Amino acid sequence: MEFRPLNAPPAVAAVAAAARRRRRRVALIVLLAAIAGGVFRQRGPRTDAAGAGDATAAPAVRPARVVPDSVRIKVEVINATSTRGLGRLATAWLRDQGFDVVGTGTAPSADRRDSTLVLDRSGHPDWARLAAAALGGARVEARADSLRYVDLTVLIGRSWRPPPQSLYP
Repeated sequence: MEFRPLNAPPAVAAVAAAARRRRRRVALIVLLAAIAGGVFRQRGPRTDAAGAGDATAAPAVRPARVVPDSVRIKVEVINATSTRGLGRLATAWLRDQGFDVVGTGTAPSADRRDSTLVLDRSGHPDWARLAAAALGGARVEARADSLRYVDLTVLIGRSWRPPPQSLYP
């Protein structure tokens, strides 16, 4: 039974009923989409009966640790490019390889660099070469500075590219 105002013509009542039906359909579609999204989000990655992961998902490869376990190499990473986040990516990459990154920062715009430079601050050129190799090749310079509490300063240049795989899966 449909209720309408006593003085409303039948055509207005029909239009109002059609609008209510459209609103109900839209509400039903939104509700079904929300339920479907929740179901798919809870499912997670597919596993087979043995518990192995989905064959299409490539496993994240962690870099090999290049710093010996008995050594602590303190590093500061300076982003010397205009690319935001490049220093953060280099920090994560160096930490994954065993370096102790104790500080990060951004170089002033006047000090932007094209290539990556590793500065030896503590007189350990072999540690600087390790960091340069870990970054895929960089120039190494000895610039001793006893006022800094770091062994190496890494100035990330525009030519450095982060690894293709994700750093934090």
